[in-house]
Amino acid sequence: MSSKDKPEMQQIELNKLSLQQLTQLKKQLDQELSVYQDSLQTLKMAQSKYSDSRESLEKIKSDTCGSSIMVPLTGSMFVPGTIADSEKVLVDVGTGYYLNMNIESARDYFKRKVTFVTEQMEKIQNIGLEKSKIREAIMDVMEMKIQAQLATQRAVQNTTAKT
Repeated sequence: MSSKDKPEMQQIELNKLSLQQLTQLKKQLDQELSVYQDSLQTLKMAQSKYSDSRESLEKIKSDTCGSSIMVPLTGSMFVPGTIADSEKVLVDVGTGYYLNMNIESARDYFKRKVTFVTEQMEKIQNIGLEKSKIREAIMDVMEMKIQAQLATQRAVQNTTAKT
């Protein structure tokens, strides 16, 4: 992966940040991680739909011409139909565009889409893993700072109690 492919990250020395700044940074990372999780879910759904479409193509054989099928109009509404041409399919390529493709081209299309979505998922998972590591480091530093503050407060209380 080249330096152009990696997102720009600014290096910050965590020990020099105040507890409030660390809390804000952790909150920001939590939001980013949430966005990454949402993106992964969306990509998993897309990956599943492309895989399902590819598997559906496997069921179309040359002798299925004239067979009855249920045609999806929406995610939950289907109408009865008949396969008119078992050599060509209509593929939804997004934003309201459909292409008439032969079976082999459609299989290749869905295979490429699954591969592309899988690669994007891997990239997001890697970024999310890095962000999680940074979040853990922030939490460790926050814990150290809180322990140091508590130790200081105890020392002051002990000194005050002795006088």
